[in-house]
Amino acid sequence: MSLRPGSTIGIIGGGQLGRMMAVAAAQLGYRCHIYDPHEGPCAAEVSGAFTRGAFDDHESLAAFAAQCDIVTYEFENVPVAPLTALGAKLLPGTRSLEVAQDRALEKEFLESAGAEVAPWQRVDSIEDAEQAEADLGLPLVLKTRRFGYDGKGQSWARAAGEVRQAFEALGRQPAVAEAGVAFEAEFSVIVARGSDGAVRCFDPPRNIHEGGILRRSIVPGGALVAEQAEEAKRIAGAIVAALGHVGVLTVEFFATENGPLVNEFAPRVHNSGHWTIEGARTSQFEQHVRAICGLSLGDPGLVAAGAEMENLIGPDVERWADYVADDGAALHLYNKGEARAGRKMGHVTRVLPPSR
Repeated sequence: MSLRPGSTIGIIGGGQLGRMMAVAAAQLGYRCHIYDPHEGPCAAEVSGAFTRGAFDDHESLAAFAAQCDIVTYEFENVPVAPLTALGAKLLPGTRSLEVAQDRALEKEFLESAGAEVAPWQRVDSIEDAEQAEADLGLPLVLKTRRFGYDGKGQSWARAAGEVRQAFEALGRQPAVAEAGVAFEAEFSVIVARGSDGAVRCFDPPRNIHEGGILRRSIVPGGALVAEQAEEAKRIAGAIVAALGHVGVLTVEFFATENGPLVNEFAPRVHNSGHWTIEGARTSQFEQHVRAICGLSLGDPGLVAAGAEMENLIGPDVERWADYVADDGAALHLYNKGEARAGRKMGHVTRVLPPSR
């Protein structure tokens, strides 16, 4: 059954993803209610209601959910246990969160879904780390099993014996070791699955990172990405189906000479899909709202030849006036306050005209 316009969508998390989701929901006639532990989250500025509360506060979450017709989340590092009480009101469900929050579970799940990942092992001790070096070879990267994001929680070992220091650098937290991968490009598939099981994918953008943070996404992603796009979309579809996921999910890939290799997935809308606001017939944010509200999925096709999205990171945002004056630039500012180094403050999208 479809959720009628005028209903309230609860969003757990008040960052820029929640902000853009709330804008898309308003266009379809829905009211949004933000739940976040911070005093003034940027998503609350564009929403009908805001509850300040801790993510692990069962009573506060229950009171918030009682005011909503459906509840979703904008990022994956939310404690799962308190959310189980929301039952069918929460979309996507907790299964997607449980898998995405633990890199070891994620690797096992991806392999069971038929996706290829880099050779890997669990690491719980110095001895495990040294064994991983022996088994996987060098270079290899250690990643904490939980709470890694934008390059955080990772440490490389490139020379013999460095794996011990890499594990120490992670504070000896439970981790996974992954063999280094030779790849030609990084790209992502943003896939939506409706409550009726329908699946639609956006064109995969090529993603360019700097310092572990996404700098820009470009679609079309080039010849190599195009060659691997259909297989990557098939894999993304298999992942959302195996999870029973309703909503948008993003799968990050390495384009290798042997085909697409899954790096990880995020059970939510994604930075690499911001270009869809201007560049696609249906944005990733509207698509997520459509999916969780039981509406038919929209057309994810390009509106022009392509698009390019650039993140405004830290002091980049001070150039806002230049972007406003640029007729070809669509500027999105998140109003997040202090422009700290590495903090995503906004983004700019340029839609590419048809080639002649």
